Amino acid sequence: MINQADLGLLDGFERALINHRLNMVYQPKIALADGQLKRVEALVRWDDPKLGKVPPSRFVPLAERHGLIDQLTQWGLRTTLRQWIEWRDQGVDTCIAFNISALSLEQLDFPDLVERMCRALDVPTDRLVLELTEGSTQPLIKLMDTLTRFRIKGIGLAMDDFGVGYSTLMQLRQLPFTELKIDRFFVDDAVTSADSRAIVASIIQLARSLDLSVTAEGVETEAQLHLLCDLGCDVAQGYWIAEPLEPELLGQWQSDWAKRWAALSKGRGRTSRPVPVAAGSRN
Repeated sequence: MINQADLGLLDGFERALINHRLNMVYQPKIALADGQLKRVEALVRWDDPKLGKVPPSRFVPLAERHGLIDQLTQWGLRTTLRQWIEWRDQGVDTCIAFNISALSLEQLDFPDLVERMCRALDVPTDRLVLELTEGSTQPLIKLMDTLTRFRIKGIGLAMDDFGVGYSTLMQLRQLPFTELKIDRFFVDDAVTSADSRAIVASIIQLARSLDLSVTAEGVETEAQLHLLCDLGCDVAQGYWIAEPLEPELLGQWQSDWAKRWAALSKGRGRTSRPVPVAAGSRN
């Protein structure tokens, strides 16, 4: 039974969804081999006139429990694909990552729906990566056919928050992921903690052995970025690189970041870090 506080939140969220008062922001991810923009992660935001800024950790579970997650997912994905078109027309070449709920995967036609949305907007499917939290992968093993159909259509699949959820190595081997994302919990103290650093290094090596690309999230300091470079991580994201941005700010960030990367590389005595890219990193 829903409590009074959640009932008010749910009512406000339904109205925001219907009246287009949600918005998407985008956090850049950089390739650590050369500092170039690799991908942007689409993140939904809700700023309510009465409730203020409501975090996704509050309204997304409500949407899942009360039958609104499909509507939210379709709105967010359509908005993000249209934004990709705008960036392309402006000369910004990137891929997009989009978070999905395990509940959406229970619909057998979900991969077809996503493909149709991409085709309708002329977005190549290989420009899209769907991210699933590791905690979701326990039931996802039953949805192998759905996940495989995404891969057949050229859409990438990333396991988010790797290392803190419930998946097993057997599930990782069986499910058709193309990417692992190292949880920020390990990245946060990898510079100072030998244990966390060993875990990060082990995940990177595991990803390579499974032909997956690996992304580190939660990069908050320059020292963390340098460590990830040295450990051979493929991609990084975090507030030190860029906060989630309004879409019109991506081009300016890209220009500013190029200067920052040049300065960082000069300080390390090189212009790029040659890293063997895993075959799974094509998305």
